[in-house]
Amino acid sequence: MPTLTATREDMRIAWFAALAITIHIAESALPSPLPGIKPGLANVITLVVLLRYGLAAAAWVALLRVFAGSLLLGTFLSPTFMLSLSGALASLCALGAGYGLGRVWPAARLSALGLSVLAALAHMAGQFWLAYAWFIPHPGLFYLACSIYCRCS
Repeated sequence: MPTLTATREDMRIAWFAALAITIHIAESALPSPLPGIKPGLANVITLVVLLRYGLAAAAWVALLRVFAGSLLLGTFLSPTFMLSLSGALASLCALGAGYGLGRVWPAARLSALGLSVLAALAHMAGQFWLAYAWFIPHPGLFYLACSIYCRCS
């Protein structure tokens, strides 16, 4: 019977994913002023992994956090899971674009704070898009998004 051996990178990803999952679960226990609004502290781990080890490792950590966190919290395949996954995927795409642009064109390199803001905005946009497409196909959702993004209300 073949055996699987974990590489050093596998162990590193598992450790960071475990840390992100722990923060994610602890964060879910915090009271929230509005339903569904969280600070997203577990995403800091993804950002650290991106800056130190690259996009592939960051994607593993983010996706493991979403899947394992939803399994442990009992939200797997629920609307909460779908919104979390869409936000994580949109955030990863934005991080990949922002990080890749900085590597190709050094003048456009974003700081950790810039990448964090970019990822947070993409995370919210991904969640709003999914909420509109699957759950609430009403134009009022765009007014809510506009009030969050633009402060126009």
